[in-house]
Amino acid sequence: MKDEHSELDRMRHSTAHVMAAAVCRVFDHVQLDIGPATDNGFYYDFDLPHRLTPEDFPRIEEEMQKIVSENHPFERLEVSRAEAEKMIRDMGQTYKFERLAEIPAGETISFYKSGGFMDLCRGPHVKSTGEIKAFKLLSVAGSYFHGLETNPMLQRLYGTAFEDQKTLDTFLKQLEEAKLRDHRKLGRELDLFSTSEMVGPGLILWHPRGARIRLVIEDFWRRRHLEGGYELVYTPHIGRGGLWETSGHLDFYRESMYAPMQIDEIEYFIKPMNCPFHIQMYKAQMRSYRDLPMRWAELGTVYRYEKAGVLAGLFRVRGFTQDDAHIFCTPEQVGDEVKRAMRFAIDMWRCFGFSQITAYLSTRPEKAVGEEARWKQATESLEEALKAEGVPYEVDPGGGAFYGPKIDMRARDAIGREWQMSTIQFDFNLPERFDMTYIGQDGKEHRPYMVHRALLGSIERFFGILVEHYAGAFPLWLAPEQVRVLPLTEKQLDFARDILAQLRAEGFRATVDERSEKVGAKIRGAQMDKVPYMLIVGPKEMESGKVSVRSRSAGDQGGLSLSDFISRMKAEAVPGSGLPGDKGQAG
Repeated sequence: MKDEHSELDRMRHSTAHVMAAAVCRVFDHVQLDIGPATDNGFYYDFDLPHRLTPEDFPRIEEEMQKIVSENHPFERLEVSRAEAEKMIRDMGQTYKFERLAEIPAGETISFYKSGGFMDLCRGPHVKSTGEIKAFKLLSVAGSYFHGLETNPMLQRLYGTAFEDQKTLDTFLKQLEEAKLRDHRKLGRELDLFSTSEMVGPGLILWHPRGARIRLVIEDFWRRRHLEGGYELVYTPHIGRGGLWETSGHLDFYRESMYAPMQIDEIEYFIKPMNCPFHIQMYKAQMRSYRDLPMRWAELGTVYRYEKAGVLAGLFRVRGFTQDDAHIFCTPEQVGDEVKRAMRFAIDMWRCFGFSQITAYLSTRPEKAVGEEARWKQATESLEEALKAEGVPYEVDPGGGAFYGPKIDMRARDAIGREWQMSTIQFDFNLPERFDMTYIGQDGKEHRPYMVHRALLGSIERFFGILVEHYAGAFPLWLAPEQVRVLPLTEKQLDFARDILAQLRAEGFRATVDERSEKVGAKIRGAQMDKVPYMLIVGPKEMESGKVSVRSRSAGDQGGLSLSDFISRMKAEAVPGSGLPGDKGQAG
């Protein structure tokens, strides 16, 4: 959760201003939009005739360093709206008029001045440009003004800044490692998935190797949910317009939904969420307090219209499978159910190799639906669960959705990046809109508590995170190909095929490399494909009935009987085993 008032974020926002000032010094006719701090740095949006490229970065950075050394103070100027309009007109910054119009009436209007540069800005900033320590420009990309494709395309220049050069160097090293681990790059190299312009952007094609991993993930997910007291459900891909009117999606979410289709002269929409379907199943019969809690989980594929500019590999797509669950319970059950959901999420993440978990608790905003007493109970149950599980957390006061408080959980990957993962979200809105009830012990109707719980988020995004976490070198239990048998010559092919049959009979994902290549080339091929184990078989192995075992990470392991190797595989191929990316190495 980014805190714009933290010392680091003040410095990053100030560095964005310095970058904008440098761009204005280096280039002519620069129009400015916005330049906020981000979780990992800052950016600024520009409209200028010159097309920015990485080749421009050294010139801009040199000018930025001059501005830092000039040590200009950041001066805050509070003005009236009329004064602000005149200042913007004098500066010739047309985009700022629209940004000024967005400031609510009665709210303070402020500019920040440093040297010869001035910008409409609410702040805060460091005292002077001289306090800016270590910075680096990173990349440039296109960005529509206000994010609307009908508006002008601006140039978004990204950078980062830290308190010292050592921390910056560590971050830049992490970025280089992240490039090696990019799931889009590894997805192509390992033949896991692709997209097609003919199919449509943001729609993922799962290749056999990627589909094998997905199958393992989904089978594990289903088994663990059944063991954890959940029931699995399935729902349709489309629903009548009236369903989405009642849920409120057509009023508040329609721009992210695809156009309706006409069926029997009635509008149907492809689903962007699974929640309304689960509610309809709940309402299929009268419920009693004895029926609760109900925990329903679904791997439900949904479709949302995302703008082309924000699509990003598996991390932002238009069609994805939600790891979705809803818990319906009584007020008395809320505390235990939240703790149970959190414990389940943490355990699942550890099984996939993520052990460093932090959380953010978002509380009631000013505008909210639902009884205040329910908000209080829900918020307290979330905080108690965090404390009970010993999860480090921060509170985001007023940051909850209008319909309920929530916990967002983040996991740190093998190279130290944080990823938004599980969410436990109360909903006081949908039970009211759909008039959900249960019969209590007093024989009267009561409103159940409803909790949305996304554990992995979506299979697509989770898979992308997993690829980068392990650098494509999946642990044995997840690897799409666990063993590859490498015969030295054609004379060992039948022996190799017999080994393959035995491995597959034991449930392992195995292949034989039948190419007429030297064994060195076969080993290199298996290493490139990140296969955990290779079994090399030649005349000696045929005679002894053993196999020569080679590990992806540890090299030659010597000879073993096939039965001993299978026992070793069974012991190792369990969820939670294996180190991320074979001790974090990419490539």
